[in-house]
Amino acid sequence: MSLPPVVALVGPTATGKTALAVALARRLGGEVVNADSMQVYRGMDIGTAKPDATERQGVPHHLLDVWPVRRPASVVEYARLARAEIDRLRAGGLLPLLVGGSGLYVRAVLDDLDFPATDPAVRARLAAELAEVGPAALHARLAARDPEAAAAVLPSNGRRIVRALEVVEITGRPFRATLPEPRPHYPSVVVGLDRDPAELDERVAARVDRMWAAGLVAEVEALVGQGLREGPTASRALGYAQVLAQLDGDLTAEEARERTVTATRRFVRRQRSWFRRDQGTTWFDAARPDLADAVGELLAGRTIGR
Repeated sequence: MSLPPVVALVGPTATGKTALAVALARRLGGEVVNADSMQVYRGMDIGTAKPDATERQGVPHHLLDVWPVRRPASVVEYARLARAEIDRLRAGGLLPLLVGGSGLYVRAVLDDLDFPATDPAVRARLAAELAEVGPAALHARLAARDPEAAAAVLPSNGRRIVRALEVVEITGRPFRATLPEPRPHYPSVVVGLDRDPAELDERVAARVDRMWAAGLVAEVEALVGQGLREGPTASRALGYAQVLAQLDGDLTAEEARERTVTATRRFVRRQRSWFRRDQGTTWFDAARPDLADAVGELLAGRTIGR
């Protein structure tokens, strides 16, 4: 018997990937493997829209709550963990649904990638400069040297900015040009979800309002005690960075909320640009009422139906 392929559900934040993944998993006999780079952190629940038990509807979800907030993200380590879960599911005849909006995480699982080498001296120098001048100045430099890489990185994400500048400096080439052509690691079907941009902007604002109402500020306060401020990745997450600024008195509550909405909308546009590059993705309007049926038909046509 052939092993099931991997189904990846990708697309911008707030399109409805989680609900579709649960519906497909229940219909096709599958389980969800998280591909959201912030939902891997323990305690970051409200601000990442991590699905709770009710939303999961009994469908097992893997790679949620894996790392403490102090830990820096590692795409390589994430891919190792994700592939272990996927291999286990496929061996058991279960359909793995790789779900999330972190494009590099998805690609690192589905494809065999050789990431560019590092230079500790260059990395240390750039990290020291980051601490001195802040991420905005380095992001401006990246935009001048590699506009495509800068467009894909949040201006507040100092760690990724440093990494991109490091690669550009070491190789003399744009960051994306240093990534090899993908070699598939698994047979896969990639489904993209998107919505009308104006509708998605409204959904983002409503989602941020729900997060504040649900207690995001209290969540961040609790995570500060677990080392959130020292976490180079988690502390830069959308919503969390803005609430930290609110707690420091640099922003009012309304300013923090508004900046989270603005930053999330910008992030959505970067996600859309990233995922649209993949010509192998089949796109669906997430607003269509028969979405689960339509995607289910696609998957059945790819010999996934059970």
